[in-house]
Amino acid sequence: MPYWIRLIAALCVIALAGCVSAPPAPNPAPRIAIISAFPAELALLQNRVEQPRKTSINGVEFTTGNLQGKPVVLFLSGISMTNAAMNTQLALDRFKVSHIVFSGIAGGVNPALNIGDVVVAQRWGQYLEVLAARETAPGRYQVPGYMQDDVTLPNFGMLHPRPVGVRSAGREGVEKKFWFDADPTMMEIAKRASKVALDRCDADKVCLRHEPKVVIGGNGVSGQAFVDNAAFREYTFKTFHANVLDMETAATAMVAYSNGVPFIAFRSLSDLAGGGEGENEIGTFFRIAADNSAKVLLAFLTEWK
Repeated sequence: MPYWIRLIAALCVIALAGCVSAPPAPNPAPRIAIISAFPAELALLQNRVEQPRKTSINGVEFTTGNLQGKPVVLFLSGISMTNAAMNTQLALDRFKVSHIVFSGIAGGVNPALNIGDVVVAQRWGQYLEVLAARETAPGRYQVPGYMQDDVTLPNFGMLHPRPVGVRSAGREGVEKKFWFDADPTMMEIAKRASKVALDRCDADKVCLRHEPKVVIGGNGVSGQAFVDNAAFREYTFKTFHANVLDMETAATAMVAYSNGVPFIAFRSLSDLAGGGEGENEIGTFFRIAADNSAKVLLAFLTEWK
């Protein structure tokens, strides 16, 4: 067989293999992206999806279908800011996403809130986007001159919070931002959903000592660290007036902002981020918290006309 025929045959095989292994084409139907960080947070929602269809892209499983009568695509971001940003963008690139909703657990920062409460924050910040400043004397830190304008919030030791640079649709250049807002219309719908009954006990009869509630508004912060430290919890509350902290939401909020997609998040307190009397509470209460967050999300979708 002549060489050129063998070459064409080889190229055809390569092309065919590429077609077989190529990722699925984007789904043309507009859908609400519903995201959780790990499986227990998404379990209740997954069980309610009607006509589910699963698609795997880059190892991430996406479930399309209907939830409370709304077309949705559900998936796990994975834990961490990087995973959340990467997989939120993946969903936006491969599906026609009209809105983004995050549901999951969080550490409680506001001392007025309790485990099991669900927070729907008005805005989210990346509080561990920081400058680690030079220590010039015990307890004294020097910020480089060219960063002075970025460092406006109180520091925690050497750690000085600063805004993040973001490029976004319809805006020229890089914009420095600390806060990323939830969509106002979605927040209004969340207010109507806030009367939903929340669980005080889980299936194993592990119960809270109080009736949980839904809190609309205020701030949430996200960063790369799991926090179980009373002093840092107090600093976070005083500095950012935060109700909750987690490891994903602000990253997803930034991606939503960059792409011009409306966003909201529901986060239920699974622990007090080091503010409790004993060992961190997440291992005891994460199921109650995850399901309470999902219940508010379901009520939110029901209210969405």
